[in-house]
Amino acid sequence: MITGANAGIGKETARQLGLKKETEKIYLACRNETKAKAAKKELEQATGRSIYEIVIMDVSNIESVRKAVAGLKAPIDALIMNAGGTGGKEPNKITKYGVTNITASNLLGHVVLVDELLEANKLTHVALFASSEAARGIKKMGMKRPDLESSSEEEFARVFNGKAFGDKFDPMQVYGVIKYGGTLWMSSMARKNPNVKFISMSPGGTRGTQGFDDLPAIKRFMFKYIGMPIFMPLMGLSHSLSKGAKRFVDGISNGSLKSGNFYASKEGVLTGAVVDQGTIFSDLKNELYQDNANKAIHQFIK
Repeated sequence: MITGANAGIGKETARQLGLKKETEKIYLACRNETKAKAAKKELEQATGRSIYEIVIMDVSNIESVRKAVAGLKAPIDALIMNAGGTGGKEPNKITKYGVTNITASNLLGHVVLVDELLEANKLTHVALFASSEAARGIKKMGMKRPDLESSSEEEFARVFNGKAFGDKFDPMQVYGVIKYGGTLWMSSMARKNPNVKFISMSPGGTRGTQGFDDLPAIKRFMFKYIGMPIFMPLMGLSHSLSKGAKRFVDGISNGSLKSGNFYASKEGVLTGAVVDQGTIFSDLKNELYQDNANKAIHQFIK
């Protein structure tokens, strides 16, 4: 199952997995049925295989996630939590669950999805969370490393409901902190559920992704049409859509990757081989921080 599978890196990941003979079925978890049907048709044509099935799911909506899981007739071997972004036109708006839009779309729904799958014994092998190098900071892009005062449960809760940022709510910076919290949650889940592999994987600086389509018009134009395709490749900060998706494919199939780890690019770049990010940012290995992030996001799940 791939969330956010109708476009960008989600769809490309579905295409690459569909070309593997051992792949029997791929669930395209999408919130828009029309776009999902179009993606399904394109993927079937690209792979020559009728293995794609649509699951309507809005990961920012807990009820939608639970309904989708309840509708699954059989367990899935692998989950790729790709959906996310910068939170739409109102990233700091508080949802009915008490978290910001940017938290709901990147993290809350995926937490519910994993919980529901595990509870129903419908996830058998591996869960992959699409993290980002922003979770340990990207100096060349001006994205600061998350700098929490105590990394307590309460502080993470204030990150997820936006109160930690006050009037200084920059979606690009907040995105990194949310991905940091999500990555810690995954590591906590790995220790609590040893029978399932939990991997956080960044696709790197991937051109063609739609994750930043909700930025203000000028920022979006500069990022997508000037920075990403022209300047960032020269600095090792962007690579092709196929390379970004391949990281996800490798993430669920490479047996050498260890459960609980976060894999992303080497420090200073967003391309190339992936490494354990705990060697770059030691806070990612702190089990107390991991459990605090896990407990904090669960405060908002009723």
